[in-house]
Amino acid sequence: MIVAADHPARGALGVGERGLAMADRGDLLRRLCVALGRPGVDGVLASADVVEDLLLLGALEGKVVVGSMNRGGLAGASFELDDRFTGYRAEDLERFGFDAGKLLLRLDYDDPGGGSVRTLEAAARAVDAMAARRLPVFVEPFLTRRDPETGLLRPDLSPESVITSIAVASGLGGTSAYTWLKVPVTDDPDDMARVLAASSLPTVLLGGDIKDGDQEAVYERWRVALRLPTVRGLVVGRSLLYPEDGDVAGAVDTAVGLLRGARSDT
Repeated sequence: MIVAADHPARGALGVGERGLAMADRGDLLRRLCVALGRPGVDGVLASADVVEDLLLLGALEGKVVVGSMNRGGLAGASFELDDRFTGYRAEDLERFGFDAGKLLLRLDYDDPGGGSVRTLEAAARAVDAMAARRLPVFVEPFLTRRDPETGLLRPDLSPESVITSIAVASGLGGTSAYTWLKVPVTDDPDDMARVLAASSLPTVLLGGDIKDGDQEAVYERWRVALRLPTVRGLVVGRSLLYPEDGDVAGAVDTAVGLLRGARSDT
């Protein structure tokens, strides 16, 4: 159970209709400290600035630290698909003694600027660099499209697209021995069995933003997907740190309960 907090470094500060929800660093850190203090929470996924704040606050004693590696594809930018590695490098994660890294892989088959293929190549080299150090790397793949009206990049969460993105991510680099997948749950949880059949790699589920404020529907999707054989846990940020009712501890405890329930069933 990992709490994600690397969104601000990519300029993604919104949660639902709240466009700057994550802009107050003090508030974000308070929420993270609450989440990390709950039983069953194993650690954090974040950019260097957030990790260092949490270290100074003493919130990471005995916790897993996953460093966010590519943050260059700023949210809403014309160059968003050119997601350069501007965060942690493999050598940084090794030097600091952290536990793993995470990279984002968004691919648009109609990308005229070539950002997708550059990111794809850089991601493969990052997988190689992490494997050379025997450090796990979480790869978060999406097929995406630009909205023709707004020009904004949108993930395609259809089962077929998620299957394709998983297949591509699984084949990155010269070895998959240290690769984990970080994947979204499709809108219909019954699709997840065939989605995750696309790879034998260990997988964690990401949270994403809450659609229409329906937190209970998200919990139900997690509950179903957590019981699939390759799923090993949850890496969730905004939906737990900024729940509609404001109860961070309650949201985190619910997620931990779902994970424990899935483990006891298997």
